Amino acid sequence: MILLLAVVSLAIVVRRQQGDLASQAEHVEQLESDLAAALRPPPAQNPTERAISRVIRTATKVREQGITGVIQSTIEDLTAWASEEQPEIVHMAAPDGTVTIFFSDIENSTQLNARMGDKTWVRVLEAHDQVLRSRIAQYRGQVVKTAGDGFMVAFRDAEAACRAAIGIQSDLRRPSDLLRRHGKVRVRIGIHTGQVVAKDGDYFGENVALAARVADLASGGEVLCSDAVRESLDADAQVGLVDPTDPIELKGLPGQYVVWRVVPPA
Repeated sequence: MILLLAVVSLAIVVRRQQGDLASQAEHVEQLESDLAAALRPPPAQNPTERAISRVIRTATKVREQGITGVIQSTIEDLTAWASEEQPEIVHMAAPDGTVTIFFSDIENSTQLNARMGDKTWVRVLEAHDQVLRSRIAQYRGQVVKTAGDGFMVAFRDAEAACRAAIGIQSDLRRPSDLLRRHGKVRVRIGIHTGQVVAKDGDYFGENVALAARVADLASGGEVLCSDAVRESLDADAQVGLVDPTDPIELKGLPGQYVVWRVVPPA
């Protein structure tokens, strides 16, 4: 009888140990799986990784198209170029899809490129980009995409976009040594507020085209905005709007529009 009880007890202990071993094996398998996931290279998440990714893509484009084909483009190109830079901009627009869109490019960039040569022009573009990105970040804008010397940027509100644009023009009037050495870079900027369609990290729609058309009207060193921007500004906004145009037509868009010049507050 005693022997039987000992055998039963031993069987119970063995089963428990087998259960513990099975549980430990599952745990080890899970740890190995977690370790493998941790060691797997993650997708580019931070600005440095995204910048490296852009450099690689740009190098590929240079090999395929030549450097001039890569860096010479216009605001019009930006409205059609939807695949080069697609950061997360889901939260930039209001619930109804309203966002403030800012377009910019360098006046007479093709002529400047030809005069400076490709090598110098690329360095000038880098200095120009630093000025724009610094002010855009200050006012919590999001670069939607770039094409050559052109930027398309989204802002949560109209005042932030206007103040960023004023700051950019102020910075460019006090250029870095590089920009001063190679000649003045004059940037034209256009701003519009309206509802847009967001897809795959990009914005589309008539209001995007309208913002680009407003930028097309600007001269170097000038910031223009639509009447919709004026209507979106609070009464105490720290920007000035002057010199409204008579109602004008904009290429490819129905109706007529009033365009204002954006200046620092009086």
